Amino acid sequence: MTSLRIQRIGPGASLQDLGRPGWLAQGLSRGGAADRLALYEGAALLGQDPGTAAIELPGAGGVFVFDRDARVALTGAPMAASVEGQALVWNASHLVPAGTPLEIGAARAGVYGYLHVGGGFDVPSVMGGRSAQFTAGLGAALQAGDSLPLGADPGSVTGQALDVDPRGSGGTIRVVPSLQTPMFGEATLDRFAQTTFARDARANRMGVRLNSDGEGFLVEGGLSVVSEVITPGDIQVTGDGAPYVLMSECQTTGGYPRIATVIPCDLPRVAQAPAGAQIRFAFVTLDEAVEIERRALAARAALPRATSALVRDPHDIPDLLSYQLISGVIAGDEDQ
Repeated sequence: MTSLRIQRIGPGASLQDLGRPGWLAQGLSRGGAADRLALYEGAALLGQDPGTAAIELPGAGGVFVFDRDARVALTGAPMAASVEGQALVWNASHLVPAGTPLEIGAARAGVYGYLHVGGGFDVPSVMGGRSAQFTAGLGAALQAGDSLPLGADPGSVTGQALDVDPRGSGGTIRVVPSLQTPMFGEATLDRFAQTTFARDARANRMGVRLNSDGEGFLVEGGLSVVSEVITPGDIQVTGDGAPYVLMSECQTTGGYPRIATVIPCDLPRVAQAPAGAQIRFAFVTLDEAVEIERRALAARAALPRATSALVRDPHDIPDLLSYQLISGVIAGDEDQ
């Protein structure tokens, strides 16, 4: 069986797919990739199912060696990547020769980078998914020395690229009212929408804490809210008044009041916001959110048609003279 050997890898890296929907009643959240859009981008670049698991790299990459020629795609937070000293373009697919180390460095922007492999990883599916979910004891962080079996790759195309809008710097995040939003009052909600938050260093796959100057957003009676179902994107206001955006591996129930909920297509931008990044929230109506999501889903479905051939810089091609740069050679005396 062919495999990927991990020679070096950053902390917290794991296999992630689209998660395990349908287990909320049993106390298991969806989980899956922190940046779900990155999985669809990788699938488009390799021509495979978006549910194929990839390696999620939080902040730093590693060194990876395949024992077969492997098609790979690199998406999510841009990281320095190279093979035999040749830089690889991010948001693109490449062929990595067998036995040749693929080196991935630290994130240049954003948080979560993704390494996709043609055919995916042939690891067991547990409860309908291959994602590691640390809080539930499913799977584990990847370590140097691990060997991951590779699935059969029916594809052959590489050298494809995607023009991706950057999402690693925060910005304005669209939200809809949640169940406890009316508890906060108009003045507090206006202040919430006018506040520029900074992403705290305390953030992980469960949630992202946001800091701001001035008083917090704690509401009277907020600590007596009865625990109920919560989902990724909910913004809870904790006892110190700080908002927390719940992420893919959040708990399934909670009793902190929710001031708003991030619409799903904006959640990857929260996940990819690095420590210190500025974030603002803008309320939209439920009808507006549905239309925004409809357009986002259409754009996601169109990703396979949005790929284009990767154009290499001639300065990065050591064997440039071996390439056929001009076809149809003529003698020069043909009829015009």
